[in-house]
This record gives sequence, C-alpha cells and structure tokens, in this order.
Amino acid sequence: MPKLAANLTMMFNEVDFLDRFRAAAEAGFAGVEYVSPYEYDKTDLVEMLRRHRLTQVLFNLPVGDWAAGERGIACHPDRVEEFRAGIDTAIEYAGVLGCHQVNCLAGISPTDSAPETLRETFVSNLRFAAQRLEHAGVRLLIEPINQRDIAGFYLRNTKHALDIIAEAAVSNLYVQYDVYHMQVMEGDLVPTMQANLNSISHIQIADTPGRNEPGTGEINYPFVLKAMDEMGYQGWVGCEYKPATTTVEGLSWAADYLVK
Repeated sequence: MPKLAANLTMMFNEVDFLDRFRAAAEAGFAGVEYVSPYEYDKTDLVEMLRRHRLTQVLFNLPVGDWAAGERGIACHPDRVEEFRAGIDTAIEYAGVLGCHQVNCLAGISPTDSAPETLRETFVSNLRFAAQRLEHAGVRLLIEPINQRDIAGFYLRNTKHALDIIAEAAVSNLYVQYDVYHMQVMEGDLVPTMQANLNSISHIQIADTPGRNEPGTGEINYPFVLKAMDEMGYQGWVGCEYKPATTTVEGLSWAADYLVK
C-alpha cells in the first residue's frame, strides 16, 4: 500500500501554512512535504511535526527567488557560490526536522550560457552537494519537470536525469520521479519506474492535464499505484497536486490508503 505524503505547498491551502500540518494529520496523512522550509522558524516546524505525529518526508534545496519565477539555481554558472552555501542551510533544516532526503531543482536554463557549460555546472554542483549531504545522512534527489509548466527547465525527462547521475558518479544521488511531469514529457509510466526502480527515491503524483488529484484526468491511478506496490517501491508518494475544489472534498481517491 502506498505511503502518502501531503504536499503542504499545494494542498490544504484553505488554512495558513502552519495549520496545514494539523489538517493533513486529521485527513489521515502520516507524512508531509513542501517546497521550502526556510521561511519558517525550525522550532515551529518541529513542533507541528511532533504535535501531529508526522514525518517530514522531503523539501527542496534553496531554489533562488521563487516569487520572481526562479525554480532552482543548480545549473546557473554564475550562482555556484550561492548554491553551495545553500547546502549548509538545507543540512541544518534536515537535521532538525529529521528529514532524510532533499530535492535539487536544476533551474531554468540561462539563455546566455552554452549547453555544455550548464551541464558541467549542474554535475559539479551535484557532486559537491551529494557528498556533503551523504555525510549528514541525507539523500540528494533530482527531478525532471515538464516544459509545458516550466518552459526552459533544464532537467526534462527520466533519461536526462539518469545520464546526469551516471556522469556525476556519486553514490548519493537519486531520481525524484513525478508521475505528472513525466506523463507530459514521455508517458510509459509504469515500465519506466520498473526499469529504474533502484534509482528512484521518491515519487510524486498528480493527474493530467490539470495537475489536480488522481481521478480527475487521463492517468489510471489505481493501476499505477498498484503497480508501484507490485514492483516493490518502498518510498513515500508525495501528493503534489492542486485540489480541484477543496482538499478534503478531493480526497475520496485516497480513502483506501490513508491512516484510519
């Protein structure tokens, strides 16, 4: 049975962020993830996790200026120092929150840099981050994202991610496989997960085309979730979707998977 984690950036937006921990627990979730913890006091986040008996499953490395449209800086040649400084911040938060994996968003490709420079920068940054995080007991993940939602995003599909991991040649680097993004970019969801299961450390879900909850679009999620179990996936499944109405009203698809 899949272990579902509520993505508190996208779900339970009916209440303020810190109140979303309680809402997730009351809905039956045992884990949570979100884009960024850095805007919040670590003590407050720890208290929310403790009070509501939740596991901190995942968050991202610092991503730059999210409000301005930045979606990571790891491939940006002129921001290497900023990226590497962010690793220490992520390690600090991960240690306090008891989080054992963080995601690295590659970023939107700068148009004034050659493709080989972007790749060299990304690979070099990943080597640095993976080694630092491994010493802290934290896995590093990279996530391919579709070009429809984030035009120009550097990491585009599963093969690209696997090629980058092979080139980085470090032991602490894995794929975050987002079913929604990869349905848009490549399809063939279950065979791709099966073929690369050892490289996948976290899975996220949403339906296409609207990025709403499972059951609102074209993906056969009962089949996909059953296949995850059958292939032996043991990790968390992050619900990174936009509820079509309210979060709770849209959870009927998950009734068999949530904590009773």
